[in-house]
Amino acid sequence: MTFIIFIYGLLLGSFFNVAGLRIPLNKSIVAPESSCPHCNNPLSAIELIPVISFLLQGGKCRSCKVRISPVYPVMELLTGGLFAIAFIKFGWMLEFAIACTLISLFIIITVSDITYMLIPDKVLLIFSGLFLLVRLIEPLDPWWDSLVGAAVGFGLLLSIAIVSKGAMGGGDIKLFAVLGFALGTEVVLLSFFLATLIGAATGGIGMIFGSLQKGEAIPFGPFIAVGTLLAYFYHEEMLQWYFGFL
Repeated sequence: MTFIIFIYGLLLGSFFNVAGLRIPLNKSIVAPESSCPHCNNPLSAIELIPVISFLLQGGKCRSCKVRISPVYPVMELLTGGLFAIAFIKFGWMLEFAIACTLISLFIIITVSDITYMLIPDKVLLIFSGLFLLVRLIEPLDPWWDSLVGAAVGFGLLLSIAIVSKGAMGGGDIKLFAVLGFALGTEVVLLSFFLATLIGAATGGIGMIFGSLQKGEAIPFGPFIAVGTLLAYFYHEEMLQWYFGFL
């Protein structure tokens, strides 16, 4: 069953790639059919198989031979792998549906943020509705932790944006409000700590090797995704280790 979940994740990951690329441009996610972004040649069924098509074609378009961005297979594999991890951890509990919703959100905004440096409001609005529905069915304990988490997530990022004079984007601020509502105060604070830690480490390494210049803007969405998923899956273990260390 885990393998089947992985395959479904691959298929959905392909769709999430399309959503992340089209929604910021206000394009439909169902039409027109998928095509090469360079030569606009429509893709055949054999070219739409997640990961496998990329490997069979040597990472190039069959028509124009221009290299295909590795973001496509990477996001497909990430979606499949994360769905499988969520199933192993939660099984057929409602928490598995929450995890898959969270993963889906992060794959879409990561593609969008990497490509356009933008986290679309449309995506956040859709997933806000999904998380609201989930928390009506299975509220946090206590239930008001969703409201506090949303306020903390929004307020923390807004404060940083004001102090840093815009270094934190509006999409990041709204994203943390959504995450705070879905996951609660404890997890959203831990996710912020991990996201900033990973982001700072990545930026430092980038400057050391010359791939990133000082003051150069980088998308924060992918770091939020990594930090939040780590906090979501392993926050209990992390907190136990932390307090045990103290």
